Amino acid sequence: MDVVFRPFKIGGKTKAALIYIDGLANIEEIDASVLIPLMKENNAKENENTDQLIPVYHILEQKLTVSKVEKVQTITACIEHISDGNPVLLIDQQSEGFALGLSNWEKRSIEEPTGESVIRGPREGFTESLGTNLSLLRRKIRSPQLKMKSMKIGEYTQTEVVISYIEGIVDQALIREVESRLNRIKVDGILETSYIEEFIEDNPYSPFPQVLDTERPDIVVASLLEGRVAILQDGTPFALIVPVSFYSLLQSSEDYYQRFLISTVIRWLRYIFLLISLLLPSLYVAILTFHQEMIPTTLLISIAASREMIPFPALVEALLMEVVFEALREAGLRLPKQAGAAVSIVGALVIGQAAVQAGLASSPLIMVVALTGIASFTIPRYTTGIALRMLRFPMILLAGTLGLLGIMLGLLMILTHMATLRSFGVPYLSPMAPMQVREMKDVLIRAPWWKLNTRPRLTRTDNIQRQGSDQKPDPDYGNDKTSKGKGGS
Repeated sequence: MDVVFRPFKIGGKTKAALIYIDGLANIEEIDASVLIPLMKENNAKENENTDQLIPVYHILEQKLTVSKVEKVQTITACIEHISDGNPVLLIDQQSEGFALGLSNWEKRSIEEPTGESVIRGPREGFTESLGTNLSLLRRKIRSPQLKMKSMKIGEYTQTEVVISYIEGIVDQALIREVESRLNRIKVDGILETSYIEEFIEDNPYSPFPQVLDTERPDIVVASLLEGRVAILQDGTPFALIVPVSFYSLLQSSEDYYQRFLISTVIRWLRYIFLLISLLLPSLYVAILTFHQEMIPTTLLISIAASREMIPFPALVEALLMEVVFEALREAGLRLPKQAGAAVSIVGALVIGQAAVQAGLASSPLIMVVALTGIASFTIPRYTTGIALRMLRFPMILLAGTLGLLGIMLGLLMILTHMATLRSFGVPYLSPMAPMQVREMKDVLIRAPWWKLNTRPRLTRTDNIQRQGSDQKPDPDYGNDKTSKGKGGS
C-alpha cells in the first residue's frame, strides 16, 4: 500500500510512470518539479522546418527542476533508490530509468547528546540522519582532504555505512583494514553501530571496548585530526572511532576545552575514582575477612558493632548489596526520565536504610557501595564503566577467598589481559605499554595546547606535525617587533 505507481503521459503522448514510497519521498516536490512540468510539455518539434519531435532526454533536461538526477539501468538499482526515498521515473521505450533526488522523511532535529553533556563546548550532537551527520563533519572540517567512502551492509536492510578520514593524515593501511573488516560482514541487516562494533573488534571476548562510540561531532573531528578513522551509519546517532587505546576511553572532550591545569586535575581525579570503582568493595571484604589488623582499633570496634546482628559473612553481604545497587541503577536507566532519577535515588536510600535496620547489611558497607557507585559515574564512557562493573564481582570473590593476595592476582590478570589487547593493531595500553615518553603529555596529564604539537603515534603515518613548534604565549613578542620597528625608522 505504501509503494505508489503513478502512471502519466509526457505531453499527453509518451507513456511514463513514477514509482516512489509514500512517506519517504517529497510529494510536494514531485508534483511541482516532475509531474506538472512533464504533463504540460507539448512535445514540440525541434524547429519549424522538420517533423522530428524533441527527444525525451532533452525534455527532461529542460523541464525537470530537480538538482540530483541519476540514470539507473537495472531493477536492483531502481529498488535501492526507491527504498532510499528517491522516486524513479520510467519512460516508455527507454532502456534507462531516472532516479530523482527527492527523498524526504521525518527526522529528529540536532540536539545536545544527553549521555555526553559538557559544561563548555559545542552543544550539537549527531542524529539518525546520515546526511545530517556528514554535514556536521563537513562544517567543522572545510578541507577537500576530508574523504567519505560509502558502502551498503545488510542483505535486507541495505544500510548505508560511511568511512570517514582525512587524506594525508591517516595511514592508508588502516583504511584498507577497516574496509576489509566491513566488507567481511554478511548479515541480514544492521540497525545500530553496535552490530558493526561486534563484527570488527579484535578480541570479541574481552569485557573492554576496543572501539570508541560517540554522539558528538567534535569528538569525531578531533579523532580524525589525530589520524583515526570514523564509521558512521544511517539510522543511528552513534559513530565509531578506530583505533583507540584504554586511555582515550577515559578522556572527555571537555578535557580540551578547559584550561590545561584544570583538565589535568580532573583527569587524575578520574583515574583515582576508576580504581575506587574497581577495588573499593573488594578491599573492604579482604581487610574485614583476612586482615583485621590493618584497621584502627576504634574503627574496628565500630564496624564490629554494626556487624553484630548481620547473619552473612562480609563476602555475601558485599555481593548482595552490589547486585541490589546495580539493579537499581539499571532500573533508573530504563524507566522514564521523570521517574528514573527518583527511583534510583530514593530506592537506594530506602533499601539501604531498610537493609541496615533489618540486619541484612552494615552501615559501613552501605557507604562503601554508595561511594563505589559515585566513583563509577565519573568514568566518561558508559561501555568502559560497564566493563569495570563486570570485573568488580570477580574481584570481590577473589578478595573473599584469598584476601589481598587475591586482589593482587586479579589486578595482574586484568593488566596482562589488557596488555594483550589490540585495537586495529594498536596496543591497548599504549603509550604506557610499550612506553613512549613523548606521548605521555596527553595521558597522565593534559599538556597545554602549545605543547601538543605532534599527533599521537597510533598508526604509521608520517604526518605527525599538527602545529608550529614555537607556539608558547609570549607577551613581549609584539612589543619586541614594535620596538625594533621604531629603532629601524
